[in-house]
Amino acid sequence: MNKAAIHPKRTAGMGSAALAAVLSAIIMGSGQMYNRQWAKGVLFLLAGLVSLYLIVNGLFSNVWGLVTLGEQPAHMEKVGRLYRNVPGDHSIFMMIYGLVALLYIVLLAFFYVANIKDAYRIGKQRERGAKVNGFRDTWRLLGDKGFPYVLLALPAIGVLVFTILPIIFMVLMAFTNYSAPDHIPPKNLVDWVGFRTFTNLATLEAWSHTFIGVLTWTIIWAVVATITTYFGGILVALLIEQQGIRFKGFWRTLFILPYAIPQFISLLVMRNLLNYQFGPVNQYLRMLGFGGVPWLNDPFWAKVTVILVNMWIGIPVSMILVLGVLTAIPRDLYEAAEVDGATGFQKFRNITMPFVLFQTAPILIMQFAGNINNFNVIFLLTNGLPANGDYAYAGSTDLLVTWLYKLTLDNQRYNFASAIGIIIFIIIAAFSLYNYRRSRSFKEEDMIQ
Repeated sequence: MNKAAIHPKRTAGMGSAALAAVLSAIIMGSGQMYNRQWAKGVLFLLAGLVSLYLIVNGLFSNVWGLVTLGEQPAHMEKVGRLYRNVPGDHSIFMMIYGLVALLYIVLLAFFYVANIKDAYRIGKQRERGAKVNGFRDTWRLLGDKGFPYVLLALPAIGVLVFTILPIIFMVLMAFTNYSAPDHIPPKNLVDWVGFRTFTNLATLEAWSHTFIGVLTWTIIWAVVATITTYFGGILVALLIEQQGIRFKGFWRTLFILPYAIPQFISLLVMRNLLNYQFGPVNQYLRMLGFGGVPWLNDPFWAKVTVILVNMWIGIPVSMILVLGVLTAIPRDLYEAAEVDGATGFQKFRNITMPFVLFQTAPILIMQFAGNINNFNVIFLLTNGLPANGDYAYAGSTDLLVTWLYKLTLDNQRYNFASAIGIIIFIIIAAFSLYNYRRSRSFKEEDMIQ
């Protein structure tokens, strides 16, 4: 018997996979139409036509603008006895349009490859004589197995457009001379300068002195602020959970109030309370004969003040976390330790602290990273003051993040601000990844997987 008569589809579809792939490579969607998937083919074809239209109407010119950042700035041109404003190239807009165009081209490339692979895969199914999904089958499959991907598509696009693109834009600014007063569009063009910004940050005396000083204070602040709030929260939680303590609910509520009040309100209130001349704290101290304390006016006292105020705001957070951990520790461990004659400190060191560290180590790392970028406490309480004559655009209590803010909005030194932002990211990412991988929580989770 003729085998072709038994398997007519296999004989008729011989070589359809390669042919469908070639057709889709030439014209997007044609391979799907060859495979009799008309709706999918039309969608791919429309995507290809739209992309072709965008390419013809300036997609690659936008990418070229990203490379050049403009050739002619805006200027005044004399026409007879009058002058008219001649618009030129805006380097920053060209960078943004170029990034969007480049991202679109990358997505188009992935879409184009997916179009070829899909045509080849369906062609292979035809060669095997398998049933090819029609439009209804594909729609049903999309609503079943593909439903999570459909819901995740919109947030993914949002993250891509509103998070990833701005991050790339910020990184690219560090490699330009985008700063006042000589390179602010549209009057002036912006140029690519490579690593010159990072070199100037490290070698120019004014910038390097400021950078080292602010970086040192940022690290000291992050370490001290994290340790004080973390262990302060542990201490308060242990005191509340001690046996014989009455009105535990009252104490929990009392200590959680600083966290329940919006942070900016607490910080502004503290700023007024600690005012050197008119603050109630100094007025009471003067009434008692001690004189006023320059809480926010002296560089040393200002740093002490921000740490103390941060403890007031941050200890309740750690207290809540530790209270949750303490309730999960088995009581029989303490009972067994008491039978063995363990002291209270030994129970804390060998039972309580290991449990607390195991549960809260990732949060402790996050708190350290958050304190490096703790903009609110510094900005609202001291605004980086008191002033420091040796620093460039920074005060004595400025962190890297508040210095970055001043460089951006107050002084238009966008390239230096971008470089500092990259350095902050490197510090936080390196510290967080290293300590996450060394924590017991990460190691035990990795062993389970």
